[in-house]
Amino acid sequence: MKIPAQRKAGSKRLQVKGERTRQTILEAAVDIASVAGLEGLTIGQLATKLSMSKSGLFAHFGSKEELQLATVEAARSVFIREVIEPTFAAERGLARLWQLCDAWFSYVSSKVFRGGCFFAAAAAEFDSRPGPVRDRIAAIMKEWLSILARLVADAQTGGQFDKEVDPQQLAFEINAVELAANWAFQLFQDRLAFDRARIATLERLRRFATPRGLDVLPAKPGKRQTRTPPRVAALARTKSSSKKSKGQGVRH
Repeated sequence: MKIPAQRKAGSKRLQVKGERTRQTILEAAVDIASVAGLEGLTIGQLATKLSMSKSGLFAHFGSKEELQLATVEAARSVFIREVIEPTFAAERGLARLWQLCDAWFSYVSSKVFRGGCFFAAAAAEFDSRPGPVRDRIAAIMKEWLSILARLVADAQTGGQFDKEVDPQQLAFEINAVELAANWAFQLFQDRLAFDRARIATLERLRRFATPRGLDVLPAKPGKRQTRTPPRVAALARTKSSSKKSKGQGVRH
C-alpha cells in the first residue's frame, strides 16, 4: 500500500525533531559527564537539567549504559572536530604530528570540555571496570595512540625522522606528556602546564628529527591565542563526521 506524501512528510519531521532532541540531550550529557564523570551521569539528572520527563529520555536511551556509550561517542565527535580535523591542513609527516600535539594542548587548555580532557577522565574512571563502556573508551584511546604512531612512521618514511625510533614508544611518551599536562592543569590549575608540555614534546621531536624534519618544526613553541571555548552544542554539526569515522579510525 502506498503511503500518502503528507504522512511521509509528517514522519520525516518527527524523525528530525527526535534527532534534534537527542543531540540536545547529548550536549547536556557530555557537559555533565566531563565534570561529574560518566557514573555521575543519570537519567534523572538529565531530565531535571533539560526539563524533560524520564520517560522521554528513556525513549532515546533505554538504559544508563546506552546513555554512557552515546555520550562517549558524542565526546569523540567533538574531539575529532577540535583536534583531528584541523591538522589535515598541515603537511603529512612531522609537521602534521606537531600540529596534532599542539592542537591537543589547545583543546584542553581552552576547556572545550569543562572537566579537561574528557577521555583522560573517562579512562581513569573506567580502567578497572570491565564492560562495554570501558571497552569503547579503551578502543578510542588506542585509536589516538595509533594516530600518533602512524604520523611518526610517516615522518620516518618521508626522511624527516630517525628510522631507529620506535613509533609506538614515542606515541606512548607523547601521550604521557599530554596526560601529565592535563593532570597538572586540572588538579593544580597550573596555567604553565601546557607551555611546559609543548616544550617537552617539541624538544623530543627535534631530538630525533633529521635536517629535513627540523625544517618543518618550529624552533620553539609559538604562543597559542586564547579562544572562547566552543559550545558542545556543535555536536549537531559533527553528526555526519561521527558516522563516517565511527569504528574506522581517522584517515591520514
